[in-house]
Formats: sequence, C-alpha cells, structure tokens
Amino acid sequence: MGRKSALGGNKNRKSQMSTLLSGFRGILIFVFGLSGVVNILALTGAFYMLQIYDRALTSGSVPTLVALSILAIVLYLFQGVLDIIRSQILVRLGAKLDHQLSPVAYKVTIDMPRYGFSSAEAIERSRDVDTIRGFMGSQGPLALFDLPWMPLYISFVYLLHPWLGTLTLLGTMVMGVLTLTTELMTKKRGAKAQQASITRAALAASHTRNADVLKAMGFAGRAVQKFETINAKHLGLHTSTTDIGGTLSGIAKVLRMILQSAILGLGAYLTMQGQLSPGAIIAASIIAARALAPVDMAIAQWKNIVAARRSYSRLKETFSALRDDEILVQLPKPERTMKLENVAVAAPSNGTVILSDISFDLEAGQAVGLIGPSGGGKSTLAKAITNVWPLARGSVRLDGAELNQWSDEDRGAHVGYLPQNVGLLDGTIAENICRFEPDPEAGHIIKAAKGAGVHELIVRLSDGYQTMLGPDGSSLSAGQRQRIALARALYRDPFLVVLDEPNSNLDAEGEIALTTAIEGICERGGITVVIAHRPSALKAVNMIGIIQNGRLVQFGPKDEIVKPTANPAMNVNPREPVPAVAGE
Repeated sequence: MGRKSALGGNKNRKSQMSTLLSGFRGILIFVFGLSGVVNILALTGAFYMLQIYDRALTSGSVPTLVALSILAIVLYLFQGVLDIIRSQILVRLGAKLDHQLSPVAYKVTIDMPRYGFSSAEAIERSRDVDTIRGFMGSQGPLALFDLPWMPLYISFVYLLHPWLGTLTLLGTMVMGVLTLTTELMTKKRGAKAQQASITRAALAASHTRNADVLKAMGFAGRAVQKFETINAKHLGLHTSTTDIGGTLSGIAKVLRMILQSAILGLGAYLTMQGQLSPGAIIAASIIAARALAPVDMAIAQWKNIVAARRSYSRLKETFSALRDDEILVQLPKPERTMKLENVAVAAPSNGTVILSDISFDLEAGQAVGLIGPSGGGKSTLAKAITNVWPLARGSVRLDGAELNQWSDEDRGAHVGYLPQNVGLLDGTIAENICRFEPDPEAGHIIKAAKGAGVHELIVRLSDGYQTMLGPDGSSLSAGQRQRIALARALYRDPFLVVLDEPNSNLDAEGEIALTTAIEGICERGGITVVIAHRPSALKAVNMIGIIQNGRLVQFGPKDEIVKPTANPAMNVNPREPVPAVAGE
C-alpha cells in the first residue's frame, strides 16, 4: 500500500468525520438563523437616520427624537448581545470539534509513517484540527454567515430608489469578482507554501535528531545553509500569497469607499431632483456599506478560509483511512502457531519491493533466529510480522487468523516488539514497561523487568521504577535503554515476541539476561523471532532462517542450518560474525 492509497479511504462507507460532525449541523443552522436576526437588526442605523432626518427634524419634536434614540439604543444593544452570543457559540463549537476530532486525527498521525509519510507531514495532519478550531474563533465564519443576507440590504436600498439599488448591486458584483480572483490567485500558491512549510519542518526535525553528528563533525553550518535555502523558498511563496491577498483586500476597501461616496453623490443628485429625501441619502450610504462589509471581511479573511477548507478536506481524507475496529469480533488469545504465507513487503515511501514470497511456520515454544547480510530485509520482515509496515501481498497469521482481524489494541496485547532504535517514550521506567497502561499491576511490571534481567538495575537507580527517562530515554545508557525496552516487550507475557538486534548495545550481563528471556518465552509456550548479526543472540533459538536479497533462502532447525563449530552452544565472543551456515 502506497502513500496515496493509504489515505484514499473507502468511498462506499459513510465518512467517519461526517458521523462525528453530525451533531454540529443543528448548531450551525441555529447560528445561521441567529445571523439573520443580527443582520436584520443591522438595519437599525439606516431606519434611525431616515426617521431623524425625515420626521424628527421636519417636525421639530424633541419627544420624537428621544423616543427614536431610545429605541435605536435598545436595538443596538440587542444586536450586540446576539453578536457576542454568536461569536461565543462558534468559539465553543471549535473547542468541541477539537475535543472530538483531535484524538482520532492523532491516531492517524501515528499511523502515517507506516505508509511512507514524513513525521512533518504526519504532524501537519494533526494540526489541521487546530487550524479549523482557530478559524471558528476568527471573523471568517461570521463573514460567511453574513454573506447570504446581502440581498436583504440590496433590496432595502432598492426600495429607497432603484438607481441606488442598482449601483449597490453592481458594487457587490465587483466585490464578488475580487473574491473569486483572490481564490484563483492564492489557491495554488497557498498549497505550495504549505508544502514548503512541511519540507522546512521535516528538515528542521532531521537536524534536531542528528544534532550530535552535526556538532561533532562540524557541518552544522552547512546544515544551516541548506535550511536557509529551503526557508527562502517557503518565505517567497508565503510572501507572494500574502501580497496577493493584501493587495486585493486593499483594492476592495478602496472600492467600498468609492461606492459609498458614489451612493452619496447619486443620492444628492436624486434629492436635488426631488426623487429622494435627505434622510434616505444617509440611510442608503449606511446600508450599502453594510452590504459590502461581509465581502470585504471575506477577502481579508480569505487566507484563513482557504486554510480551514484545506484542513477540513485533509481531515475527511485522513478519517476515511481509519479502519472501523468496532465491527471486529474479539478473538481468543493466540497460543498455538504463527504462519507467514507468501509475504511480500514494499517500502512505503517509494514502493520498492524489499521482501518477496517469505513463508514459514512456527509453533508454540519455538524461537527462530533470522540472519543474513545487511540490507537483506530482516528488519523489514520484523516490521511486517508486527504490522508496523503493511503487507504488499500475503499474510501473517496467529492461530490461523490474519493480523488485521484484531484491533490494534487487542493485537498489541499479544505482541512484544523490541526495535533497533528501542523507542522509549518520555515518562517513568514503570510507564514505559507497562506501555503506559492505565492502573497497571505492579506485579506484572516487576515480572517483565525480572524476565529481562533488569529489575536489579532499576532498583539501584535513585528513583527506581519512577525514574523519569526524558525524551528517547536520554537519561540512561544505550544498553540500559535496550534492556528496559526488552522488559516492555515481555510485559504481560505476549504470545509473539519480535526482537530486532536485541543485543546490539548489551554487555556480557545483558547477553545472559537476553538468552534467559528467550528461554523463558519458549518455556511458557510463546514464539520468539530474533533478528541478529551477533551469534550470542542466537544461543537460545532452535530454528534458523537465512534472508538474502529479500528472500528466505534457508529455514529449519538450528543444528541443520548452522555448521558445527568448536563452540556448539554458540556462546562465542559477541563481536565475532555469525557462524557459517550449511550450503555456503
């Protein structure tokens, strides 16, 4: 499965995002209706001016003036309160949307690297919810809710005089053309600017991860230069997009002022001709400005509107990639076999086939050591067996059931995995061992630590199991991190344990603990898959598989695959290469 298909989704299935947002439609309809009341009340100023000029001034009645003023103040206050309520509803709607969508979006964000997306692209997906929430609290939604009510103002001006109504309509059409121009001119540039931002973030993250290398070998300056080149491209795109939006927004403001002046001028002419009252001139000017305000605001907010629309579209695409785990039947805990059937795996980033036609069976109590030259595909097979990378073809079965027949959480309870990069998270040692399980039992944590031979090491630390590891477990040595990660893999006695180069950072004591752990898995009826270059990791395995050039070239009992050596127990110097195999 490639990058595109990974987030393509199932179009025949009801969108999960539509389901999550179904409760918001009623609120949005209410806000739209509230916007109608606010826009009707916005006519207060025009009516007030009409009555002041055409009734109060001509009659000279102070009580009329006072009554009109009090009525106008009440209506203005009512409009203000409704406008505040409308804004607060949208802000809270954005917060509620974030509360419902963020966990699901973050779940997909964690999954995206499996399909070849960079960490920066994955993080960008999780920020889409932030973008929409921020948009809901801005002036953008208010402009969109006010736009449909523009005909109300144009009709009012038309009732004052058809010529004034026609002039207002023409001005509105010109502003609409400006809005469309803004959309056409910024759409592609905005998308390119966002992609450039993702590229810049990915490069910055890469430099941060490899800061030690950059500093030690003195090429941090060149890394900065590379960042400057990419940043310059991003800034150029961002500047051009902002310039277009700012220019068109400035033009819109000028046109609005010209239109207001034109309304006043035409109104004065019509008044001279006896076709319009003085109050109608002021009223027409106020309403014409109010009619164009949503368009003017929409142009000013267009960058945010486009960003929110793009984020919403990506979120729908993101959510369509989610598998509906709720329909899965909870299977019993596997306890008999693991079977690989014609497994083929391609690199998620570019589709290059790394493994082809890998097939073998393991039974409870067996441990297999996968050996072979670097680049042959051993670690890729470990990722396929643990469902880290999706299969291009074939299947991995536990007790006859394919891995995708379990939900991620259920399957994870039956699988232990120690990757090459260990992957400890920021938290305590206990939290990492129990996989951040809520309310874990201390007995299970200690049992896993003892199974990995790391309990004594942990209790010697000043804070014991409550020792904070920091990002990536940086407070511990590489060997200590690897042994704690082994304890995490053993937590709650999973049926399948996959260990990728589990002794790469271990000392002699750690090597013994690893061998004991593998023996313990076999004794309790589990299955162990060990990826190894150093032969000491293979001491406790009873099966051997040799992977070369993406294919399983040999597989069978260890004593049949590995040639007899002077050390049958394979308890050799950890730095020696893997012993020669039969057939070489």
